[in-house]
Amino acid sequence: MRIVVALGGNALLRRGEPMTAENQRANIRTATEQIAKIHPGNELVIAHGNGPQVGLLSLQGMAYKPDEAYPLDVLGAETEGMIGYMIEQELGNLLAFEVPFATLLTQVEVDANDPAFKDPTKFIGPVYSKEEAEKLAKEKGWVVKPDGDKYRRVVASPKPKRIFEIRPIKWLLEKSSIVICAGGGGIPTMYDENRKLKGIEAVIDKDLASALLAEQLEADLLVIATDVDAAYVDWGKPTQKAIAEAHPDELERLGFAAGSMGPKVQAASNFARNTGKVAVISSLENIEDIVKGTAGTRVSTAKPGISYR
Repeated sequence: MRIVVALGGNALLRRGEPMTAENQRANIRTATEQIAKIHPGNELVIAHGNGPQVGLLSLQGMAYKPDEAYPLDVLGAETEGMIGYMIEQELGNLLAFEVPFATLLTQVEVDANDPAFKDPTKFIGPVYSKEEAEKLAKEKGWVVKPDGDKYRRVVASPKPKRIFEIRPIKWLLEKSSIVICAGGGGIPTMYDENRKLKGIEAVIDKDLASALLAEQLEADLLVIATDVDAAYVDWGKPTQKAIAEAHPDELERLGFAAGSMGPKVQAASNFARNTGKVAVISSLENIEDIVKGTAGTRVSTAKPGISYR
């Protein structure tokens, strides 16, 4: 079975943790211990977030002159290499030496006219108090928005249109490689008026890019890993219920928050609707049961309606 696993940000750095290499490696080690369990007999593609990492690199760049700071597309490429290296090494330490790995820098096309450029929503970097965030926004020209009880910088998050490296990803899978790609949603690129490809100051949603990746790879299963065991209705209330199975139409009607479960639900729905296959939202601790079809929120067009656990 060909499986695309989209690692949530918590798999790399937990909320409030210092952004040290040691913390990131420890979290990646925990994630790869789960992923290693489903390697036998399956083709694996791993995508991942990069919000804290690209935000940190952006902050570091502010120590230089404005014209010396690297743009977000270049920083995104840097994080793909850094995180891919850690995933390769930690997963490689768990699997047989003969298993090949490849981390691919992945360019993803976006539309210059995407409305996201007029309304930035994608969180990057660390959390701040309201006072700190407002000060930084004034100093650096950022847009900041609430993220829970804290504030973070936000940038445009245009929808992914095309993954340019899809052919080499397929070639690597045919050679039994584990492929790490589309990190951070991929490197946002677009064509200019001369049909020349260029990077753009944005961050593509990792889950939406992973869904497009899984679709274009004709994957059998998309696993959207998060820090809860399923998508819930009435989350945090006495009436909360875990969703076991849902048709995309029914799931989308529930109106999940854009800043949390919303993109995951949208990504799972996109994949299920466009392919007729199954997407699952759950935590990595359930990875074996997810593959068996007995855990998480399973999204498919196989039958109408919605059921709860």
